[in-house]
Formats: sequence, structure tokens, C-alpha cells
Amino acid sequence: MALKPEPTAPFHSVQYALRVLETVSKYGGGVTDADIARETGLPTFHLSALLLMLRREGYVEQISDGAYVIGDSLVLLGSGATRETALQAKLQDTLEQLRDSVGAAVYISRYIDGEMKITQVADGPLTPAVQEWVDFRSSAHASAAGKCLLNQLDQNGRRDHISRHRIARLTSKTITSERVLFSKLDSQPATVPVLDIQEYAVGTVCAAVPLTAGSAVGCLALSLPIEHAHRLRAAADSLNRQAAPVVLSLTI
Repeated sequence: MALKPEPTAPFHSVQYALRVLETVSKYGGGVTDADIARETGLPTFHLSALLLMLRREGYVEQISDGAYVIGDSLVLLGSGATRETALQAKLQDTLEQLRDSVGAAVYISRYIDGEMKITQVADGPLTPAVQEWVDFRSSAHASAAGKCLLNQLDQNGRRDHISRHRIARLTSKTITSERVLFSKLDSQPATVPVLDIQEYAVGTVCAAVPLTAGSAVGCLALSLPIEHAHRLRAAADSLNRQAAPVVLSLTI
């Protein structure tokens, strides 16, 4: 079946990338981009962008005759007992590249067993992580990452979370009404980053985009000090565009 790329939904590119990897894996001696296009049904312009990303991340390599073979990153991730270690190292490397690209601390957050958890962070001297002055698990209603995770739950899931973690005013910007919070979540476009403009902490702005890897609920987020608030929307858009390698690392 031919794939139909949807450029307005960046995370769909991961589905297409997996189809490309499956095709490349079938041909041990290498496969041309023309053959990949024929088997996946992807148009050349979209396939070229995917192959460039996959090469950059080390999932495929291009050999002397121009054909594509599986790359070291994919081989390493499939190496049995070391897979989890290799996956975490690959993911951290991807996050650090993303941090440098967007000029902000970046985070992966997951919703696990009914709780919000930040599972991985890439920060640095010039891109400090946000200070956890209130337990992140209790502040999903205020943070960009938390709202992005809640937005992926159904109404019952959201209500269950709020019943266990009561909405509290953390700053003058914090939404303290369950009705208003849920209404904002329902009106949030799926392809637009969720923002936090000093709702969790005074002096910090954040953005988050969903990481849809299977049935798991997760998100990719960034934070900036308030003096860099003018960069937030551009950084958030960049985060959204560059999220595919992160989703791919979580999916493989």
C-alpha cells in the first residue's frame, strides 16, 4: 500500500521512516532510493528528506554505488542484551544535538503508572534546566510537559489524575479551574506545541510536543529563562520539526 505523507503532521514521518528501514533491511547488499520509493510508495521529495535524516542519525548508510544499507545505529540497537544501554545512549546523543540546535534545555517526559515522569534531560551551562521547585508529578496542570501529557489522556484519565494531584496555584499565571484547563486541552491543535508562559515557575517559559510511539504517552519539551521568551515560539516550532529522530529512537 502506498504511503501518503502528511506534511502538517510531523510525527507521521516516523511511520514512513520505519517502512524505509524495513525495506533497507530486506536487502543485505544495498537498495537504491528508486527501489525504496517503489516499495514504500513514497514520493521522491519526501523520501530524500527521510533518507537524509536516517543517514544523519546513523540508521542507514550509503555505500559506494549509491545504494543504502542498514547503519551502525540500527545494528547496535538490535544487539540483544545491550539494546537498552545502546538505546539510552543514542537517545541522549539525539537530545544533546537537539539542545544545541534549539538553544534550550530539552526533556523527555512520560506518563507511567498514572504519574508524570521526566525520564531524560539534556541541559548545559548555557541552557540550564528548569528548577523543580514543586514536584513535577504534582504540577502537570501548570507545566508545558504536563499539559501535553494530560492532553493525550481521555477525560476519565485526566479526571483521575486531577483527583490525585489537586490543581494548585503555583504562580499568578497558573490555571486553577479544572473546567478551564480541560477546555484549553480540548482546543489544543495536535500539531501545535503546548506552551507554559510562567505557569509553573516565575522566570521560566516552556514548550512541549507529543511523542507518539505506539500506545505510550510521552512528550518532548524545552525550557528557556524568561529573558529568552522572545525565542520560545521559534524554538518550539524547531523542536516540533526535529522531533522525528527522538520518536524513532523510542519506537525501534
